[in-house]
Amino acid sequence: MKRIVLTGGGTAGHVTPCIALLPQLKQEGYDIQYIGSYQGMERKLIEEYNIPYHGISSGKLRRYFDPKNFSDPFKVIKGYMEARKLLKELKPDIVFSKGGFVTVPVVMAAKSHKIPVIIHESDMTPGLANKLALPSATKICVNFPETLKYLPEGKAVLTGTPIRKELFCGNNLRGLDFCGFTVNKPVLLIIGGSTGSRVINEMIRGMLPTLLRDYQVIHLCGKGNLDGRLSDTAGYVQFEYIRAELSDLFAAADLVISRAGANAICELLALRKPNILIPLTAQASRGDQILNAESFERQGYSYLLKEEELSVTKLLEAIKQVMEKKQDYVEAMNTSVLNNSIGTIVKLINETVK
Repeated sequence: MKRIVLTGGGTAGHVTPCIALLPQLKQEGYDIQYIGSYQGMERKLIEEYNIPYHGISSGKLRRYFDPKNFSDPFKVIKGYMEARKLLKELKPDIVFSKGGFVTVPVVMAAKSHKIPVIIHESDMTPGLANKLALPSATKICVNFPETLKYLPEGKAVLTGTPIRKELFCGNNLRGLDFCGFTVNKPVLLIIGGSTGSRVINEMIRGMLPTLLRDYQVIHLCGKGNLDGRLSDTAGYVQFEYIRAELSDLFAAADLVISRAGANAICELLALRKPNILIPLTAQASRGDQILNAESFERQGYSYLLKEEELSVTKLLEAIKQVMEKKQDYVEAMNTSVLNNSIGTIVKLINETVK
């Protein structure tokens, strides 16, 4: 039996693409193992799928000053030694890395054992973890055509992001019923990220009286961000996080307003959902969400509204424009070549193993 080790952690975006690959990898006959940090959020997500999970020490490598910068390198070294031992025991045919700092020692340990490694880079430009891992990679999967110029020639492959198949099984009427909505008004779905965006949350809630005249609003506001004062507002529902019903909510949505994390926007592309992207500012991140959103705007998939320019007037105008040109956005997304990311990546894994 072929064996693959998946690795990725730190955020859901580093885990859910690995989860999306599981059904086809099993169908292809792979024994699947997972390496993550000892108690990272990836552990709970992976163990729900009954995949053997192996924890290692993990430290974060920062570009800015932090007292932990003095201790974390030792955690990384410890993680490398643990990963070397694990890979020697597991003897995988290949390692697939989705990114996050826990993957750096795993990828380097794989190279030391001459195990081929495929890395997936979601964002326009590689993050620090993947930059450190690149020399050890056999192939690098990317989401954006523009990313190819940042990577070694011959290593990078345009694949897109694996999307969980259950997202394509949503039902519009189930979504409306779950929210207590009618079919008489269009639906806006607001996604501010897993931790929630204070700026987006406050903006949407402040303009609810105006929005609810013409729309029904589903608000995924992030953990700890529910507003009890709005619990009984007709036409408005709020959730910290949605899992099982997410596909139905996507199906019910006429327009999605979202941050511009790579996995999130690739899901919108795959589902052909007209969208407005409000990326994190360069001050709040390394600027990857801005680059992601600009690429999607250039390709005609998204309407870009920068947070620095965000206002009630501009957001209302953006909603109006996208709703009027919904079909143009859908037609642009229909031209995307990234329609079978799972198949493309699993084929690449098979070819690399051979």
